[in-house]
Amino acid sequence: MAGIVAATALTLLAGFLGPSAVTLTLGPRRSLLPPWYLPAGIVQPNEWAVSALVWAAIVVGAAGLFVAMRALADGWKPRVRRLFALGTGLSLITIAVPPLTSADVLMYAAYGRLQTIGRDPYELTPAEVFRSQFDPVLRWTERPWQDTPSVYGPIISWLQLLANKLGGENMHDIVFWLQVFAVVPFILAGAGVIMLAHGDARRQARAALLTIANPVLIWAVVAGAHNEALSVMFAVAGLMMMRKSPFAAGIGIGLAGCAKVSIGIWGLAMLWAYRKEPKKALLLCLGTALPMGWAYIIWQPTAFFQALRNGGYVSVGSWANPVFRLLDLFMTGFHAKVVVGVISYSGLFVIAWMLSRTVPWTAVPGLARGADLRQDPLTIAVRTSLVLSVAWLVTSMYTLSWYDLIAWMPLAVLAANKLDRIMLLRITPLSLAYVPGRAIDVGPALDFTANRVRDTVSPLLQFAVLAAVVLWWRRPERPELFPVRAPGSTTSGDATVHTGSVPSAVGPGRPPAAGGRGVRPVASSGRRRR
Repeated sequence: MAGIVAATALTLLAGFLGPSAVTLTLGPRRSLLPPWYLPAGIVQPNEWAVSALVWAAIVVGAAGLFVAMRALADGWKPRVRRLFALGTGLSLITIAVPPLTSADVLMYAAYGRLQTIGRDPYELTPAEVFRSQFDPVLRWTERPWQDTPSVYGPIISWLQLLANKLGGENMHDIVFWLQVFAVVPFILAGAGVIMLAHGDARRQARAALLTIANPVLIWAVVAGAHNEALSVMFAVAGLMMMRKSPFAAGIGIGLAGCAKVSIGIWGLAMLWAYRKEPKKALLLCLGTALPMGWAYIIWQPTAFFQALRNGGYVSVGSWANPVFRLLDLFMTGFHAKVVVGVISYSGLFVIAWMLSRTVPWTAVPGLARGADLRQDPLTIAVRTSLVLSVAWLVTSMYTLSWYDLIAWMPLAVLAANKLDRIMLLRITPLSLAYVPGRAIDVGPALDFTANRVRDTVSPLLQFAVLAAVVLWWRRPERPELFPVRAPGSTTSGDATVHTGSVPSAVGPGRPPAAGGRGVRPVASSGRRRR
């Protein structure tokens, strides 16, 4: 746990030093509200020093999480309430300092400001206003999104407006309220995942560690004040209703979609869970349609199409960037992007299919003893949400570390498996890739180093993530991420033991053949499955 706490401590130190290459400049402070930092003039944070602090925070946090996951697999039994309290405390203290590395929160404030002055953030950009007139909030925004309309759902837009109402015309205070609106849903979503694991103390401890006490998620979501957790909070609430009320589950995922459209992949998973029960599937769709229809048809009809804009971008730290750059040498940028898009969407289906055959079936706690977990809508929805989320994340052209929240949440509910390590391998370099991460001028040495991490190291490791998924599908009995050597006697923290015997023909993610040696899957009693 020392690494988890140390990661937050390093983050706090970098932020408390004040505006720098990694810490946002929020303008004048006119209240005692957080975020707090040293007054101007006391120190001049060196760009290398603060960047190294953040890189260290990410690496130490990832290492601490890896050690904690191995400890859980080896029998460590932490008290769930203490783990939840630790994660909550670390998350809350993180917003005591300014957001780091990403200036997205300044754009959230800008979109709320546009609404405050009577403009539509889905049709007008912040730059169109501050380039023609002085504005006390918009002047503090940063590149590169100043010329981009809002891509967020109506609920997020409403919170951006509320933050402006609470913070007035002071960017510092507006950002504080946006930080609150980021951390509270993060905590509540983590609490919901822990509740999904009720009745199984070991699974609850895993749920707490991989969500609320997860240092790489605290960094990716909370330290940057990203709004990802809001949609996930509603979606988790929807999952909690899967065994009780399909209509209420639909309301939950519908509200989630009103925050971010990308959470719709969870909605597909929930619909898949009810595929053999048409009445429940219809109730789910009806519940989803009510908030979605009201938000995107009546309230903000332009929001839905703007929310789809990210699908056409290529992020530098993704696998797609080197492919796009290579193709760009032989064709126009437009055609290169089309080809990469075809690869991306084709890969999504292929990786989703591979994961559907490989991810182990483990019941979400609470299923009646002896019941078939493959008929349980909650277990199906959680497992399918994980499969689709991971497939989308690892194949998407535009992907960032805070997007990973939608995969870690369902992953935390299920038993330990190889995706624990795969997702850690994915999020760590993506987080490192965006340090400093802002579109500001830095020294040539730091600029060169940061760009090589972003455009070379991170994409290579994203290819490694894809390779790990394919190898898992090819050799599901092997515990290593990259099984390139001949099998031997190996023990893994994923509860997979190789004894040299012939592997099962069905694999951990496939149902056993009728009359074969497989055992009918039943509800988990808290033990790890082989």
